[in-house]
Amino acid sequence: MILITRKRISLLRQNKPDYVTIQLKKMKAKAIKIGWSVLYFVAGMLLLLGMWDMVSRITKGEIPSPIATWATFKEVMTNPFQNDPDYKGIGIKLLSSLARVGVGFGLGSLIAIPLGLVLGSSRIMMNIINPIVQILRPVSPLAWFPLGLAIFQDSPKASIFMIFICCLWPTLINTSFGASSIPQDHKNVGKAFGFSVWKYITKIMLPYSLPHIFTGLRLSIGVAWMVIVAGEMLSGGIGLGYFVWEEGFNGGSVGKILVAILIIGAVGLLLDKLFTSLQKRFTYAV
Repeated sequence: MILITRKRISLLRQNKPDYVTIQLKKMKAKAIKIGWSVLYFVAGMLLLLGMWDMVSRITKGEIPSPIATWATFKEVMTNPFQNDPDYKGIGIKLLSSLARVGVGFGLGSLIAIPLGLVLGSSRIMMNIINPIVQILRPVSPLAWFPLGLAIFQDSPKASIFMIFICCLWPTLINTSFGASSIPQDHKNVGKAFGFSVWKYITKIMLPYSLPHIFTGLRLSIGVAWMVIVAGEMLSGGIGLGYFVWEEGFNGGSVGKILVAILIIGAVGLLLDKLFTSLQKRFTYAV
């Protein structure tokens, strides 16, 4: 019986897959997963193009077809970084919009994350601040633009102010939820080891709340990217929103409006993917 057992163990060891085999299987599974994702994406794009072409035919060309829009896209992308005083290329306008979004989003995050940690760890502060949040959160983003214009007397700064306000709420709410849901066992560990307030924040509260923080940041960047287009339509100047309004609507070019929509959608998708990857990176089982 002992000999049989040893023989079985020897066979199992011989048949045990080595490290290279395991890695190859993981790579194969990952390649299959990526392949399916690409296939789904292509199928979705083909469906979109089909519906788009159908709408173009129904409207008898009032809405340009994908082929006609492609021609307009190539025209718009000619010298995209032209930066003359009388004309700015689409690349310059895109960078201008991204800069405003970055400033407003960054300022909103700097306020929302610390405040969310405070609200999540203090029931008293939550009871005081939460009614204010619930009153201001449903306000339309465009309602903040005239207020920002009255405060700063400057359209670009008013746009940044509008983005700043709108970025506060998703990050604030998700961060406070993460801080308030820390298990009691984690808190007891901090007390048992005599953690200072700063050490508790850096070693327990912040690491545990990171997945929720990145969820809030992901939602906030999506809101910011949607809001900037509407804000630039009101403020004018340089930006994708102004491009949609001035060169698209006032210029009578529906094709340029569609090109702007595609660029806005593509950039929004990339931003969402970036924060999704960060969210997955800092999400762990507890």
